[in-house]
Amino acid sequence: MQNASANALVPREAARSAPMADILRIAQHMARLNVAALPRNYELFHEAIVGLNAGLAQDIAALGSQPQQAMLDELGLKYRLVGHCGLAGEISRSEASRMLRDVAERLAEGLRHKNAFARACSTILKSVSGHDDQSLAAFIGEVDYLSASLTAVLSAEMDIGARLEEDIKALEVLERGISAMQSATTADKITGLANRIALNRVISDLYEREEGAAGNALIMVGIDNFAELTDRYGTQAGNKLLKKLAGLFRKSIKKNDFVARAEADEFAFLFSNVGMQDAMAIAERLRASVEDNLIFATSDKVNPGSLTISVGVALSADAATPGQLQANARVALFAAQSNRRQPVQAFGH
Repeated sequence: MQNASANALVPREAARSAPMADILRIAQHMARLNVAALPRNYELFHEAIVGLNAGLAQDIAALGSQPQQAMLDELGLKYRLVGHCGLAGEISRSEASRMLRDVAERLAEGLRHKNAFARACSTILKSVSGHDDQSLAAFIGEVDYLSASLTAVLSAEMDIGARLEEDIKALEVLERGISAMQSATTADKITGLANRIALNRVISDLYEREEGAAGNALIMVGIDNFAELTDRYGTQAGNKLLKKLAGLFRKSIKKNDFVARAEADEFAFLFSNVGMQDAMAIAERLRASVEDNLIFATSDKVNPGSLTISVGVALSADAATPGQLQANARVALFAAQSNRRQPVQAFGH
């Protein structure tokens, strides 16, 4: 079973990967604190309890019993959890829409002032041109009225301009926040690589392009016995290993290729313009690179842990949909994991 504590997954994936004992422990802890059974709250407590995030656990404890949902959401944002970042993104977009509506109303108000001033000018012009015998006092009165109207227009314009500058700055802050939250929802917190959400998007985009998905290869890499290694040496050692793997994998791809951490102990590569022969060669190089350059950082230096991986390869030309491509690659990975004498296997070959 995969070690869910090694990755900050969305609630559905965390529940799928976590042992039943962990799920019950989280549910019981949430019930004791009277926390609503929301997916994002489960994600928060999963990260604190199963993910062994001591800082988050302390922050939750500091809220006491019956913590307000807003406070829990603030913690989720602080620790950049996927569910909470998505929620914040929705709130930010709503706030941006509200600000744009306010801007439109202020511009409409400014336009009303201008129209009123134009009407006043027109009325006074007609009055002056139509009454040659108009008294000086009446003329001065109309000029005073026109001056007052102009002052109101200028004042309104200055106010609108100042508030628009403030709104523009606020919108820029919101835009940066939304961009950061979007990045957080598509980036793996531990390795900094793209996550499964980003992987799904990239593969979907691949199939939506006019030329289709032909000529691409999806390579799935699974760390052998990763759960046992982390159970023995701890989550921190497992996270350290994941970071080293991420660094190695970044160096293994070119500009137009893609790598993501798809699951707690799995990585996915998408290579373009390759056939099966080239894809198998790449997969073998990945396997050899990992097994030749990395060992598991253990606390018992006498017996450093050796690291092996299994690799599954699938071609986009053999899959009609993004889901089928991922399923084919996973079937190949499972086959490799089941036969240690052939740690690199291809779907349908």
